[in-house]
Amino acid sequence: MRVLVLSGPPAAGKSTLGRRLAGTRTRCAFIDVDDVRQLVVAGAAAPWEGTEGRRQRRLSAINASSLAKNFVTAGIDVVIADVLNGETLPVYRASLDSLLVVHLHVAYGKARDRAVGRPVYITWNEFAMLHQEQESMAGVDLWLDTTELTVEATAERLLAVWTTE
Repeated sequence: MRVLVLSGPPAAGKSTLGRRLAGTRTRCAFIDVDDVRQLVVAGAAAPWEGTEGRRQRRLSAINASSLAKNFVTAGIDVVIADVLNGETLPVYRASLDSLLVVHLHVAYGKARDRAVGRPVYITWNEFAMLHQEQESMAGVDLWLDTTELTVEATAERLLAVWTTE
């Protein structure tokens, strides 16, 4: 089974779908790269905070790739959720032998509606900036618009692609 990497802007469904898809497998790990980033306690920098933020964003991708390799070696499937960019996508491609990278797109207004009921970790300006960044994401294997799809319908589509290619 290829490692499945789900990318996209905030509120596109990466974590929800990642956990759901992982739950369909016999053995599967779910790696939320936001959790990996939060391992840095002293000196933590958000991905958009200059050189240090970019460095920590790349380091998180390296660490997530290492975790994924260890799980794959142990015969455990892997789903990774990360907001990829032009610096982190190549880390995954170089580090993992076989992966499927899916970009989940969601219209900005719909994403804001989804995010309203969630815990707040970023400002609305940061939310908008990440959505803007993700509009030009290139190099993925599949671009899937989740704006009008239910979680169930999106999961079915992703599972079909993940298990057949």
